[in-house]
Amino acid sequence: MADLTTRYLGLELSSPLVASAGPLTSRLDTLEMLHDAGAAAVVLPSLFEEEVIASGLELQALHTQGTESFAEALTYLPELGGPTVVDQFLELVSGAKSTLDVPVIASINGTTPGGWVRHSRELVDAGADALELNLYSVAADLAVTAGAIEARQLDLVRAVREAVSVPLAVKLSPYYTAFGHFAAGVLEAGADGLVLFNRFYQPDINLDVLDVQPMLHLSNSAELRLPLRWIAILAGQVRGSLAASTGVHRVDDVVKVLLAGADVAMSTSALLVHGARHVATLRTELDRWLVDHEYESVAQLRGSVSRQSVPDPDLYERAQYARVLHRSTDAFLG
Repeated sequence: MADLTTRYLGLELSSPLVASAGPLTSRLDTLEMLHDAGAAAVVLPSLFEEEVIASGLELQALHTQGTESFAEALTYLPELGGPTVVDQFLELVSGAKSTLDVPVIASINGTTPGGWVRHSRELVDAGADALELNLYSVAADLAVTAGAIEARQLDLVRAVREAVSVPLAVKLSPYYTAFGHFAAGVLEAGADGLVLFNRFYQPDINLDVLDVQPMLHLSNSAELRLPLRWIAILAGQVRGSLAASTGVHRVDDVVKVLLAGADVAMSTSALLVHGARHVATLRTELDRWLVDHEYESVAQLRGSVSRQSVPDPDLYERAQYARVLHRSTDAFLG
């Protein structure tokens, strides 16, 4: 057997296979299934600050219902309901930490510096071994420059880094003007690692009701190419851990991101399709691949096909573009 151990965010993991945020990591029973199947760490679903705010406004409306009509109503306030959104997330973190013996990574997606810091502290206090900050935003305001957006996001990373002591990962989208520069800036701002990439769920238009509707499409292995390229470019050039997310479905996908320089391979869509036991399948197949190709460990494999390690590093940049075009032309036209 090969040595599958790896380090991510300074944490010792039994393998590079991590269950990323999704429905299967939102409940204790399915978290246990992932753990029993061999997931080396789990990332819990994101706590969205918008949900916290909406929950608070709903609670406030319930608490003050009718007070604008009857002065006496202030002494007959309705009974407040069950746990808040934050309470539910903290309970999940606490339950996962007490049930699982693998690192539990809490995720947060915020909009304001105060919300990020406050909820990050709460998640850590509940027992999270690490935090994953999800920088998900669409630059739809035409008056805001790319520089302003990046500066604001780097300030958020610094604020959370100052507030908590646990390892800190930042999950990024690829839509930055100079992605490599910004990625390095996130690490300089205090992040211990990067998760590549966040998937933007693009809206659609419903022609029956003529309205915008959200759409969810699971990833496929073809989507691996974007994180694969950037992990290969960043590996060896930046300090900090690198995690591949989006497109990790098969053992070939896991091996590719490790060759590019990733420390871990994260998966959600494949686990939804195949079930939690797919982690065990990937683990067995990864061990077999390493043995068949005469690798003793994941560490020996990692980064051997990164941009710094291949004979022609331009293939990760512009050179591959011209080659693909020429080859496709020859293939279709003969």
